[in-house]
Amino acid sequence: MKLDILVIAVHPDDAELCCSGTILKHIALGKKVGIVDLTRGELGTRGTAETRDEEAADAAKILGLHARENLRLRDGFFQNDEHSRLEVIKAIRKYQPEIILSNALHDRHPDHGRAGDLVNDSVFLSGLPKIKTELSGEAQQAHRPRLLLQFIQDSYIQPDIIVDITDHMDTKIKSIQAYKTQFFNPDVDGQQTYISSPDFFESVIGRAREFGKSIGATFGEGFTSRKLLGVESLFDLK
Repeated sequence: MKLDILVIAVHPDDAELCCSGTILKHIALGKKVGIVDLTRGELGTRGTAETRDEEAADAAKILGLHARENLRLRDGFFQNDEHSRLEVIKAIRKYQPEIILSNALHDRHPDHGRAGDLVNDSVFLSGLPKIKTELSGEAQQAHRPRLLLQFIQDSYIQPDIIVDITDHMDTKIKSIQAYKTQFFNPDVDGQQTYISSPDFFESVIGRAREFGKSIGATFGEGFTSRKLLGVESLFDLK
């Protein structure tokens, strides 16, 4: 299945927290969007890999994704090495997206920046025909997306662009709440963590308000780019 946008995120719930409003907006515009999670988030203090699988599937239904899969790299221990790059390259060539969204350039969680570098390198390598990969026994064609953006996570990073997600904020929240074991939920027992507190959830909403305010909207999601971005006309800018 060819996708218009592919989100490659290191943990299930990263996409929901950081770019689910953008996902919802583009699906509403008729675009095909999918998520590839690099790991199962198995090192998370609350829940298990199996419950995280179930929660990711529930969130996918809420978002209306056209595809979601998990590469099952080792949470916390994957590296930006040949094995990991080839797995990401296979996913890029499988879905042939025009745009990829990936993890922050740097962040509180060391997996995030490392994943961002892994995806960045894999996007370039995916376009090289001399790198051979197969899917279900068939050779894959080289493919390089035309745009790679990084979403912004826990640490504040000045965005290069902001997407207005005001019309989709309610559904974004529902997709995050699908991760019942991870975030604040008074009906779920478990050791309290940095992300399970009510304050963390409120900070996600506050960040969306902050980015929205910057562009004259109620809610927004910010992204960075490693290269300069261009527009056809100044009137394309909000």
